This record gives sequence, C-alpha cells and structure tokens, in this order.
Amino acid sequence: MKMNIEVMPECEIAYIRQIGPYGRRNVQTMERLKAWATMNHLLNEDSIILGIPQDNPETTNPENCRYDVCLITAADQSIRDDDVSKGKISESNYAVFEIDHTAEAVQQAWHEIFQELSSHGYEMDGSKPIVERYATKMVKNHRCEICVPIVNR
Repeated sequence: MKMNIEVMPECEIAYIRQIGPYGRRNVQTMERLKAWATMNHLLNEDSIILGIPQDNPETTNPENCRYDVCLITAADQSIRDDDVSKGKISESNYAVFEIDHTAEAVQQAWHEIFQELSSHGYEMDGSKPIVERYATKMVKNHRCEICVPIVNR
C-alpha cells in the first residue's frame, strides 16, 4: 500500500451528516451530497469529496456513529439548504494511503493502515478524524485515499 506524508491545509466544507451504523447508508449520504452539489453547480473536475467517520464503532454504539460526507468549497460559498451544513477542517499532518476505489479495497485498507503507520514509525493523532478523500480526478481512475492524522515528530 502506497503511503505519503502531507500537510492537509485548512479548508471550508459543505457537509451532510449521517447518524447510524457505518456502511450502506454512508454511500446513500454520499449520493445525496453529490446530487446537491450537482444541482448547485459545485461538482466539477477539481472537486474533492471527503468521508469523515466521527466515531470509532468499537467504542461507540453503531446507532450513534456519525459519518460526515463533505465537499470542499470556497470560503465564501453560501449554503441554502437545511440538510447541508457548513464547516471547516483545520490544517494537520496526515499519512495518506492511496488505494483502489472499491468497497473491498477500502475495507481491507481500514484493517491494514494502522500496522502500516506503525511500521513506518508514525503514531495516529486520535484528536482528529481519519478522512476518506475522493478527488474527482482520482476517482475517474478508480483510486481514492484514506488520510490518517499523525502526531508531529
């Protein structure tokens, strides 16, 4: 699995939150955000969608797990929809794992990334969420990324 270290810059986001077990409903929420973004002319070749699991399903009851599907937007982007919220992601260091954009590859990566981090001498920063990153240009090539926040060394 390919891994790079990068600083993910601060960014503005529009997002829809799904509450409940991770899985199929996350995909449905992703489709809702993409439909909203398309209708508002915000989805293009340079778009980046983020999937952000806010809770660890090993320590949070599945029915309480939160998953945010986000679109990186311009800072001055107005949101006129009660189902879509506006937020901000702060700058942070991430270990970025590039993987195939398939459900199987994503699931496998979630099982391997922590061992991979450890084998490279990095430690996850538990104060920040892990981010699934779907850049339009990568998705067209059937690729995506899992970005794990790391402690500064």
